[in-house]
Amino acid sequence: MNERDTVAETARRTEVFAEVDVCVLGGGPAGLAAAVAAARGGAHTLLVERYGFLGGMGTAGGVTNFAGLYGRRGGHMQMLVRGVVPELLERIAHLGGLNAPQDALQGRIRVHSYDTSAYKCAADAWLLAAGVRLLLHALAVDALCEGGRITALLVQTRSGRRAIRAREFIDASGDADLAHSAGVPHELGDGCGSVLYPSTMARIGNVDAERALAAVGDFKAIDARMAQAAGRYRFARRGAILRPQRNPSEWRANVTQIANAQGQAVDATDAQQLSDGELEGRRQLVEYLRFLRAEVPGFEQAELLEIAPQIGIRESRRIAGAYMLRGEDVLGGAHFSDVIGLNCWPVEQHVAGGIEWGFAHDADNAYNHLPWRMLVPQGVSNLLVAGRCAAMEHLGQSAARASGACFAMGQAAGSAAALRMTGRFSVAALQQQLRTDGADLDDPA
Repeated sequence: MNERDTVAETARRTEVFAEVDVCVLGGGPAGLAAAVAAARGGAHTLLVERYGFLGGMGTAGGVTNFAGLYGRRGGHMQMLVRGVVPELLERIAHLGGLNAPQDALQGRIRVHSYDTSAYKCAADAWLLAAGVRLLLHALAVDALCEGGRITALLVQTRSGRRAIRAREFIDASGDADLAHSAGVPHELGDGCGSVLYPSTMARIGNVDAERALAAVGDFKAIDARMAQAAGRYRFARRGAILRPQRNPSEWRANVTQIANAQGQAVDATDAQQLSDGELEGRRQLVEYLRFLRAEVPGFEQAELLEIAPQIGIRESRRIAGAYMLRGEDVLGGAHFSDVIGLNCWPVEQHVAGGIEWGFAHDADNAYNHLPWRMLVPQGVSNLLVAGRCAAMEHLGQSAARASGACFAMGQAAGSAAALRMTGRFSVAALQQQLRTDGADLDDPA
């Protein structure tokens, strides 16, 4: 890069917005659980979020269901991610925004769908009740480091650039933004130049539910109709997922797959690719709506009610940590002595043109442990990383990126940060705190 490709910025002194015990970056499942756990552990906690609302990909990405809260143990499908999560579910349900759990893929998975507006409001109330301070509309731009520690997070706000000092930081940004700025090594994608393909999510309204359900059928039966109509429409992927929401005239559409100009998955860390991907996702939704109206009974008068505020990102940076969760750990139901939570979601690869599932070898015990070491980054002593950007290999991340595992990782990170504040941290002390707070660590019956 030569001099003409850069500009010189004026040196500045940045105003300190807050000094706290624990600063959490990101308001998705990992960040929510981390902030609540840290605050309840006695830490003065600030959560920083780029949007004006919480929920992460569950709201900004339009996911509309919690995946990976339920898994099979001892042959029985049950809720395996507990701890602080049930409180959030209760708050969403109190607002009338939570559906009954739904089984899919021949009963191998169970999801819990919700209304995104109810999720946003419930998350607000949950964090405020826990004593968490919120800073919304704040974009992380850099980290200041000294002696292997982060001294401040720099954020851009409508008031200008601000600094946040904290004794402990938790990166739950999804993209490892803070860890990357602090120099933590990371991986991106499958090692062959592609990450899991992202999707633009949408809600479709004015659907005749009875006729639509008969036409769409089971989880992926819409694929047969798409195959018959393939010559008349441009479909980006197989494995489209269309399901009714709490209001049966409104359906969730997970039908797009966003590639870059080279045909690989959009890289969410590349500004131009991300921008182009937003346009492509909306183009695909318009095309898919044309197909539904013309080809699928019950959708003749369908309309796009909402397109998610941003592309739904499944994978970007994954930090290098003390342990990298592997695909083999998921498929083989790995157990770890430093377990801090459970993952119940299968390997779910969004590859070019479709989805490839990989299920646990033991169908009666379809879960794996999440080790403490996957939250611990290399080279920065006062940082923990939770959520889809934690230390995982590509296949392991395709499973543990689901919201259930992210909630579990977040609660562990928040509890650990609070224990560090008191000088009482050890893995054993963390595990005992998690058990006290209702987390399932797969202890013998």
